[in-house]
Amino acid sequence: MNGKLQIGWNRNEMAQKVAQDLPDGSYVNLGIGIPELVADHVPEGIEIIYHTENGLLGMGPVPEKGQEDIELINAGKKYITAITGASYFHHADSFTMIRGGHLDISVLGALQISKEGNLANWSTGKPGAIPAVGGAMDLVAGVKNVWVITQHVTKDDHFKLVNDCTFPLTGKGIVDRIYTNLAMINVTEKGLQVRELAPGISFDYLQKRTEPTLIQ
Repeated sequence: MNGKLQIGWNRNEMAQKVAQDLPDGSYVNLGIGIPELVADHVPEGIEIIYHTENGLLGMGPVPEKGQEDIELINAGKKYITAITGASYFHHADSFTMIRGGHLDISVLGALQISKEGNLANWSTGKPGAIPAVGGAMDLVAGVKNVWVITQHVTKDDHFKLVNDCTFPLTGKGIVDRIYTNLAMINVTEKGLQVRELAPGISFDYLQKRTEPTLIQ
């Protein structure tokens, strides 16, 4: 539970689960961290068009070492490539796409997710923490579907799936799906419904690490 023993899916396996759920032809924005791994696991024959907030539609894979272009980076300041037919645009136009509902899916990390699908993913609220929510606020408000990928509990074994978020919110009632190292969970009107358990994980084991009552 504290990083000494791998339990459930690893980061790449979590990303693979998300990638397998992406519909062909989707326009997708990937957040920083584990979400970035999703692009490496899209099944062959499925076309996903990736958007990055700093002004590119048609983001390609990470370049090979020595082939980096210093003018091609994503919102996380990491080197990327551009696919054939990619489009570059102003930062303001990028956010117009987001706010206008033109993206199908946003995949984000999380600090906390509540049973109602409230998301806290930008700050703990402690002194010296990040001073502003940034683009995540626009992504959760403007994108059609919000999927979260995160470790199921914190490094200190505290709940991440909670009854009520105690950290500053990014958005209210906006999370549709949750992918963790222990399970895949849908956010429904009745609560958090378990869609699939990771290998070796029982429902009881999952429930003990989740504050809200789960639905089987």
